[in-house]
Amino acid sequence: MGLYLSKSFLMKLYRLYSKQFLSISMDEAWNFLSNPNNLKTITPKNMSFTITSGGELPMFPGQIVQYTVRPFPWYTTKWVTEITHIKEGEYFVDEQRFGPYALWHHKHFIKKIEGGVEMKDVIDYKIPFGFIGRLANLIIVRKQLRHIFNYRAQKLDSLFGSINGQKHELHIK
Repeated sequence: MGLYLSKSFLMKLYRLYSKQFLSISMDEAWNFLSNPNNLKTITPKNMSFTITSGGELPMFPGQIVQYTVRPFPWYTTKWVTEITHIKEGEYFVDEQRFGPYALWHHKHFIKKIEGGVEMKDVIDYKIPFGFIGRLANLIIVRKQLRHIFNYRAQKLDSLFGSINGQKHELHIK
């Protein structure tokens, strides 16, 4: 009797959900978050994030942004994303076209609330390499994503301030 791994086990999609409250206007939030060049500001320095092309223009549907990033000290990769959807001032979606994930679909939402804005990130992702990828997610990738989004939250709080009593939420399932 051989080992049976179900297709659902090998095809696992993960979801990262982050919610943060910033003491900033909708216009300020949109202008900062929708500018690809600001990704470097909110990415941990040790990841050596660099946009190599596509960040020169204001964001638009169909925009291709290319960059290099070092998610781990021993691994640098090229990453290409496309801005696939935009509703000016409310949300945008970027999707990986080439890079380290089998799937990366990142939705960015902002909405006005009392005292500032609520910012949400919802990322659906899949790791390549089947069972090995699932183990890598469990041991390495999920931890790294948690680190990146906690850093991002702290950096945004330091740049714009948080709303009293509101805490950053971060879940990865």
